[in-house]
Amino acid sequence: MARPSVLIVEDEREIAELMQFNLKRAGFDTDVAHRGREALDRIRKTPPDVVVLDLMLPDLDGLEICRRIRANDETRRVGVVMVTAKGDESDVVAGIELGADDYVCKPFSPRVLVARVKAVLRRSGEVQPSSGRRLELVEGRLVVDAERHVTLIDGKSIELTLTEFGMLNFLVQRPGFVRTRDQIIAAVHGRNVVLSSRTVDVHMTALRRKMGDLGALIETVRGVGYRFAEGETAPVE
Repeated sequence: MARPSVLIVEDEREIAELMQFNLKRAGFDTDVAHRGREALDRIRKTPPDVVVLDLMLPDLDGLEICRRIRANDETRRVGVVMVTAKGDESDVVAGIELGADDYVCKPFSPRVLVARVKAVLRRSGEVQPSSGRRLELVEGRLVVDAERHVTLIDGKSIELTLTEFGMLNFLVQRPGFVRTRDQIIAAVHGRNVVLSSRTVDVHMTALRRKMGDLGALIETVRGVGYRFAEGETAPVE
């Protein structure tokens, strides 16, 4: 059975070596690219299962690499774990909006990095949950069609990642009910997935932005999780 493949894209050689050592020890086949364009060439020729992608690269930044991975039909299903030293929420949100699956911040624990890579691999191999229903909310302004995996706002389709759609679909099934972050993770990715609460918050931020003024309907319940604002929700045959 082939071992999962990981491409490490990191210009700091000592950090790249640390990542490679720990990922190899965890059972992954690994390769390293130190520059962005070099990484894109390798991804296009032989798509890996997961890319561990530093955002700060000398020739082509990680956000642009992520965008190109998702824009290519042959690479769009490659898992992406971003690595950032900035600790800047705007960079993380931008990466998630472009389709990154998860992220870690420098300095990072090697065990956390390995757990993130394993979680992304599990998600990519699972069928996303679906209630099988089409729901109309907010007097028809918002439509969530789980069967077709389509979200409409004011009649126009909005592009959501698999994670964003799964979170929205889970919340709208029972408006007014509070969902913990752990419940959201389990509903979208399964109970065995390692995903930080912070990552859930970042995905929610990206989802709210894409929903425009309707994003305010996803309410934060401090110290607990999230809920979709209570209101009229009707399944559509």
